[in-house]
Amino acid sequence: MTTFDDRENAFEAKFAHDADMQFRAEARRNKLLGLWAAGLMGKTGADADAYAIEVVNSDFEEAGIEDVVRKVAADLGAKASADEIRAKMAELLPVAKAQLMDEF
Repeated sequence: MTTFDDRENAFEAKFAHDADMQFRAEARRNKLLGLWAAGLMGKTGADADAYAIEVVNSDFEEAGIEDVVRKVAADLGAKASADEIRAKMAELLPVAKAQLMDEF
């Protein structure tokens, strides 16, 4: 292989790694959001964990965050607005990334 091929492979590997880490961070953020929302709804323990998994799974409906926002907003009702949920998601993404970095 040439140096160019090595660099190309390295860039492709980095891109794949970065995409994987972004996916994991967003899934972790959604789990943290689910646990936060579960707390607002008075759920604890296994019920809170199960709800957090529901929130993570809701992200597979469409691209972007709006599917998650819709689900959590519908479940929370008057306890939090869609804008508050989006703000919480923005707040939790760096937390999720930090947690993932601590694991690796």
